[in-house]
Amino acid sequence: MLAMPIGTPACPDAGRQRRLAAHLADVVAGAATIRVSLNDPKQMWSHRHAVVDDEAGKTMDVGRTAASGAGRWILGAWPEADSTRPHIFRLADATLTRSDLIAAVRGR
Repeated sequence: MLAMPIGTPACPDAGRQRRLAAHLADVVAGAATIRVSLNDPKQMWSHRHAVVDDEAGKTMDVGRTAASGAGRWILGAWPEADSTRPHIFRLADATLTRSDLIAAVRGR
């Protein structure tokens, strides 16, 4: 494999994110968004954490392994994303947005 300059994503194409969205939609049927952060409320230390919501915004019950794996895959697909901030991954359009920015726009 060829070396990439520092700061250059190894796979910069947007197709990677779309493939990830399609894969996660298959793995977690009915999922619409996945909130990813490093703050799992059940852990005392930083740990990748994901919360899956359906189209109605209702949280779906997903196992810890699936949630951790989804968080790792999502943050891995966007290496430029600030992993110290929470993000929301929308499966419909394969976009990743910082969730604290969404709350600020809504006036929260």
